[in-house]
Amino acid sequence: MVNEVLDRFVFVFVFGNGLMKLSPVLYLFAGASFAVAASVANAAVVRIEESSFLSGAGLITFSEFGLDTVNPTYAPADYGGDSASPTVGTGGYFVGQSLSADAATDCPGAAATACIVGTPSGPLALDGDAPTTFIAEDGATPTSPTLSGRPLFNGPIALLFSEDQYGVGFTAGFFDAAMSTGITAFGRDGTLLGTVLNEGRGIEFLGLVSEDADIAGVFLDLVGSEPAGFVIDNLRFGNRGDVDPGPSPVPLPAGFPLMLAGLAAIGVAGRKRH
Repeated sequence: MVNEVLDRFVFVFVFGNGLMKLSPVLYLFAGASFAVAASVANAAVVRIEESSFLSGAGLITFSEFGLDTVNPTYAPADYGGDSASPTVGTGGYFVGQSLSADAATDCPGAAATACIVGTPSGPLALDGDAPTTFIAEDGATPTSPTLSGRPLFNGPIALLFSEDQYGVGFTAGFFDAAMSTGITAFGRDGTLLGTVLNEGRGIEFLGLVSEDADIAGVFLDLVGSEPAGFVIDNLRFGNRGDVDPGPSPVPLPAGFPLMLAGLAAIGVAGRKRH
C-alpha cells in the first residue's frame, strides 16, 4: 500500500541548485516529519537562553551528590530550593517510551543506545526499566561533574518535575554536529509540548518555556548523527516569576524542530546518493 501511494506522487527536495527525487525510505522519513509537525501544531514552546533564568530559578549543578550516583533524585533541600520548589527525578526515559528496535530507520545516523521511540503515557512517570542515568566526569564540560545517560555519553536522559514548570533548560554537549540532539518537553498527561535542537557544535544551552507553564518533564536524546555523544549540566527551571523569556518571542510549533532535523537528514542522504 505504501509503495502504491509513493508511485502516485512525485516528491522533490530542493538542495543547492538542483532537485532530487527521494527514495521510498526518504519519502517515509519526510512524511513522518511533516506529519509530526502538523499533528501537534497547536502546542508551542519558545526557545530561551540561560540568561532568561532569574536569580529565583532552580539550579542543579550535579555536584550535589557523588560521582556514579545512579538516577539521582533532588529534593528542594538538596539544591537550595524552598517549600514551593519541585522535587526533580532523573532516569533514562518515560513510561510509554522504549529503545528503538530499528535505530537505523527511527534515528538515522544516531547511536542506537540513545534512540528512543514511543509516546509517554499519563500521568508522566519515569520508567524504572529504562537505562539509568548517573553523575559522571566529562573533561569537555567546563563545569563538570555532569549527568550522563548510559552508556557514558550515549544514553538518553529524562527529567521529571513534581510540579509543572514554565521554563526548563540546561547546558549540554559536547556536540560535534548541529541539529543532532533535542530537548523535548512533555505535559503531565504525556502530551508533546515541543522540542529545541542544538544549533551548533561544542557546549550549548538548550532551554525552552511553554506558554501554558505546563512542563512536567523534559527528555534529551539523539535525533541525528552525533559522534561525540552528550551529557547535561547546570539544570535550570522555574515558574513565570523566575523566568523571563524576553519581549514577545515567536513560539515554535511542537514538531517543527524535528521536521527541520528530518529535512537535514534528507539533505545528507541526498548528497550521499548523488
